[in-house]
Amino acid sequence: MSEPDNGQPAPSPWQAPGQGWNQQVPPGGAGPAPGAPGASGAPGRFNSPVYPPAPMYQAPPKPGVIPLRPLGLGELLDGAFQACRRNPLATFGVAILLEAIVAVVVIVLFGSLGSSLDVLDTADPSTESVIGALATVGAVTSVWGIVSAAALLFLQGILVIPVSRAIVNQKTSFGQAWRLSRPRLLPLLGFGLLTFAATGIGLLLLVGIVVLAITGLGTDSALIIVPLTLGATVVLVWVSMKLVVAPAALMLEGTGPWTSIKRSWVLTRGNWWRTFGIVLLMSVIVSVISSVIATPLTFAVGLLIGFTSDPGAAPDALDSLPLLAATQAVTALFTAVGYAFQAGVTALLYVDLRIRREGFDVVLMREHESAGATPTDVIPGGTASFGHQPQDPM
Repeated sequence: MSEPDNGQPAPSPWQAPGQGWNQQVPPGGAGPAPGAPGASGAPGRFNSPVYPPAPMYQAPPKPGVIPLRPLGLGELLDGAFQACRRNPLATFGVAILLEAIVAVVVIVLFGSLGSSLDVLDTADPSTESVIGALATVGAVTSVWGIVSAAALLFLQGILVIPVSRAIVNQKTSFGQAWRLSRPRLLPLLGFGLLTFAATGIGLLLLVGIVVLAITGLGTDSALIIVPLTLGATVVLVWVSMKLVVAPAALMLEGTGPWTSIKRSWVLTRGNWWRTFGIVLLMSVIVSVISSVIATPLTFAVGLLIGFTSDPGAAPDALDSLPLLAATQAVTALFTAVGYAFQAGVTALLYVDLRIRREGFDVVLMREHESAGATPTDVIPGGTASFGHQPQDPM
């Protein structure tokens, strides 16, 4: 094929006129009209559309111990550990103090129980003595359970303060933790009494139904008692998970006992199984670690006291008090550490549920920016809310 006289190559036979990379520029230097196949950014044979660069991924802000977004299990556990590590006196210190009070109560109760049980060592104890000893055992067990439950409740409530402040990169001292949580301790006690009364009423109803079943059906009452007991256990676990973040809501939002129950009920809606799994795994981890560490030390303390005591002396309840005191000291130490970690995970679980349902991360970021790098008394959620307005305290 011959070339034209202007020196330009002849157009390809498969190429439409006016298309392709060899399109001529019209006189005046103007390029193709916008939208023409050969224009820049317009689809042509050898060029492709020009797109703006894709935005780069930006990680959520992390001013404190957790990133401000919905959390995973590992982030909950790591955040609780970091919060306790950054505020050891406000977390482990408070936990050890409360567990020490429980240990002292246990030692005192054991001393009174030991003297009351001495009547059972007689050759022919009277019926009144046996009834009195059993009543003492019941009273001591009840007091120990109430004191332990109250200490755990106060620990969960107080430790919400330093853990939540660690989210916005604020450190909390031992005295500051007590000072910031003091106005909420009375409503927290009211929440404990309310849940205790509800549990007691449910237990009395269960016992009454069991007694009536045994009286009316005799041996066939097992067909009612066993399913009823299993059902009551399931209901107790389900309600406990629905109320697991109520102390955190009460401490941070300034709500009363009943309002905090409703808040926890709403926050766990649609997240019951996830909450149950986290609480169960956390409890297993704390129990295993505490048992593995505390059991050998308790055994060693028992051997040490056994070697130093007089082997020919007759056993006495008061003689075992040193062993009980040493055992309780070791147990209280590791139990306090485990409970502090458990309370930290529960506090972060409350924050995670609010982030998922109410965009609480916006509030946390705003409060972090307001506080800045200077130490303050800010309590996250106490000065602002997103999706929820706290009600009257009581």
